[in-house]
Amino acid sequence: MSAEPKKVDGVFEGGGVKGIAFVGAVEVTEASGYRFENVAGTSAGSIVASFIAAGYAGAELKTIMEGLDYREFRDKDFLDRIPLIGPALSLGLEKGIYEGDYFENWLRGHLSARGIHTFGDLVIEEYQDQPQYRYRLQVIAADVTRGRLLILPRDIAEYGMDPDELEVARAVRMSISIPFFFEPVLLRHTSGETCYIVDGGLLSNYPVWIFDQEGGEPPWPTFGYKLVDPQEGRPNVIRGPLTLLAALFSTMMEAHDARYIQDHDFARTIPLPTLGVQATDFDITKEQSQALYESGRQAAADFLERWDFEAYKANFRQEVALSRSARLWRSS
Repeated sequence: MSAEPKKVDGVFEGGGVKGIAFVGAVEVTEASGYRFENVAGTSAGSIVASFIAAGYAGAELKTIMEGLDYREFRDKDFLDRIPLIGPALSLGLEKGIYEGDYFENWLRGHLSARGIHTFGDLVIEEYQDQPQYRYRLQVIAADVTRGRLLILPRDIAEYGMDPDELEVARAVRMSISIPFFFEPVLLRHTSGETCYIVDGGLLSNYPVWIFDQEGGEPPWPTFGYKLVDPQEGRPNVIRGPLTLLAALFSTMMEAHDARYIQDHDFARTIPLPTLGVQATDFDITKEQSQALYESGRQAAADFLERWDFEAYKANFRQEVALSRSARLWRSS
């Protein structure tokens, strides 16, 4: 008989089309004897996390990936199709070029096939009274009207909705709403404000902290799946307004997490090379897609070959002790 699968929590970074690399990494993680217990993600990471939460295996994700035409995600309405001025009108009136409806319906169909509709279908009975762990899936979005990071579904209560009733596909649609690219999702806050909900990467693109307990030793590991661009860490080259806008988005999506990622976060991070593919490369070729998939497989295999959970916990305890000592020293 095969050994009992080892539990692991998975956190998936945002990154648009580059998220294809997650599929290969997930497949290798599962083949190495791990079973995902809780999952979370931002943007593209929330897509993969939602599939895992619904019970899809890595091999099934690969089949879905191979049958997907990413260009379909660039859906347009009548306004977008007006010659020459359509995209500008859509951007000005709807705050985004593409609708996002095709994606939401596509995801809804795949989740429904596994009996997953709302977050109420993903409640973990053992933890149903603990908001941090009640749901098998957690999704990061950003409310730019109120300047708030949203952890869905629990934070949807601020908009007068029962978290159990929030549709999973709708929450992921919020998380993938790249500003100006996809139209934001509008929600009415309990204060009466109309709020614009966009890509969670603006406030936390890599929420590897989401399952951590303050000072508590983890009962099983969290693996963070982080997309690594060949240009990462290099200065942004700004030549005009478009490159300035790109630099602003890059800074917003990376700087916050980089500031707070600690040594033990890097120790549990699987860096997935993205081979120069950009987040919105929806014209990606089959060859590029396969290369990203293989990149994810190799990165996960390299990481798991050297992963030592006991050594990680020992380092974690040391960091906690040092942090406590520093706090006591500052208060003395």
